[in-house]
Amino acid sequence: MATKSTIFKASLQIADIDNAYYADHALTLARHPSETDERMMVRLCALALQAHKLQTLCGGDGTLAFGAGLSDPDEPDVVLRDFTGLTRLWIEVGQPDDKPLLKACGKADELVLYCFNHAAEIWWRSMEAKLSRPKNLSVYRLPTGATQALIPMAQRSMQLQATIQEGVLMLGDGSVQVDLEPARWK
Repeated sequence: MATKSTIFKASLQIADIDNAYYADHALTLARHPSETDERMMVRLCALALQAHKLQTLCGGDGTLAFGAGLSDPDEPDVVLRDFTGLTRLWIEVGQPDDKPLLKACGKADELVLYCFNHAAEIWWRSMEAKLSRPKNLSVYRLPTGATQALIPMAQRSMQLQATIQEGVLMLGDGSVQVDLEPARWK
């Protein structure tokens, strides 16, 4: 019998000072059995970093949600769809193969990738030339030490505050705070 996904609930308060976006999000995350707490928390951080696009791309009239992720490789980890159902923003985390990324670039107005583990630099050296063509693709590197510091925050029920200022995401739960500064690779 297959192991089912574990459901996590997060109340995320976002204060994105850089983009003048302030909102509360009630989120449900399904963590696939093969997904680590670190990867799940990186998905949450990616949503927080890009949430302002709900306003800038969709004028507030859209849906920002977690996709099927590992359960369906043809779906994004986080997706922003406008009221017509068009995919405005496709967010991936990790170090995916180039072909699915290039295919996803054709399905969305914008694709943002957040790389985060210790092998990210090696992955990027092998992918940089392959991913240079799409103009709608952005690639960021999250520091491994910071993403690993997120793990203690991964609880079945989370109350999180995210502040984004000068490109740095400060994510806290009242007892732990982690500062993430994404480095732009593309």
